[in-house]
Amino acid sequence: MKKPLGAALFALVMAGAGAAPAVAAPVSTNDTATPAVKAVNFAGTVSLSNCSGSVIRFPNSADSDPALVMSNGHCLETGFPEPGEVITGQSSSRTFGLLNSSGSKIATLRANQVVYSTMTDTDVTIYRLTTTYAAIKSSYGISPLTLQDTHPTAGTAITVVSGYWKRTYACNIDGFVYRIKEGDWTWKDSVRYTSACQTIGGTSGSPVIDNATGKVVAVNNTGNEDGERCTENNPCEVDQSGNVTVRKGINYAEETYQIPACFGAGNKLDLSKSGCVLPKP
Repeated sequence: MKKPLGAALFALVMAGAGAAPAVAAPVSTNDTATPAVKAVNFAGTVSLSNCSGSVIRFPNSADSDPALVMSNGHCLETGFPEPGEVITGQSSSRTFGLLNSSGSKIATLRANQVVYSTMTDTDVTIYRLTTTYAAIKSSYGISPLTLQDTHPTAGTAITVVSGYWKRTYACNIDGFVYRIKEGDWTWKDSVRYTSACQTIGGTSGSPVIDNATGKVVAVNNTGNEDGERCTENNPCEVDQSGNVTVRKGINYAEETYQIPACFGAGNKLDLSKSGCVLPKP
């Protein structure tokens, strides 16, 4: 999973390895040239016990809907989902530290369910909270981040926002990878960052935000640390002809545009909906 692989199996190692960057200043984003662009900050992001995440909504979510938190599949508290495994409706009492725009923790949010989790084709976990978007806004002044429901574009200026480290990483979408293989897992149509996004352990699950729209276009999940080929923490790229490319020091994310189509009224998961392409149990 990502250089910032944050699942329980690697939590202690990564927390120690990433200790120095914990005090690093956030990478600033230059939005002065485009006045319409909003500066990306930490509002709506969350810290997990070993990963990062964000409070998310879909384009058609209502303020009265139960709020959702998104992180990685490999950040699931019960361990990595196996290749081909899809988890839905699993009970959870996981807590999340809600951050404000400056990165200060202002509340603790709690989940009551793992709505969806997988490491097949993508690397995502979505939690349902015990509160609504409206209640979070009323109590803390924080709005959720909206998932973009269209495919991201190469060259887009993005910011990876880590609630765990309270640090941001600014770069661009370098391109898209047909398949990423890492250990036993395979992900499809992944986002490759330009080299400026040197994400670290603990940033797994961070939202990847389009600087121009403020919407989430991907979830940060992996990177090649040592130049190894297709091993854990050293993912490789595989093209449509089966050719393998290793890019040491380059990091990746999984697209999220396909997720909204799998949720209906009340933020309820419906994997049978027309247009839903997420893996099914």
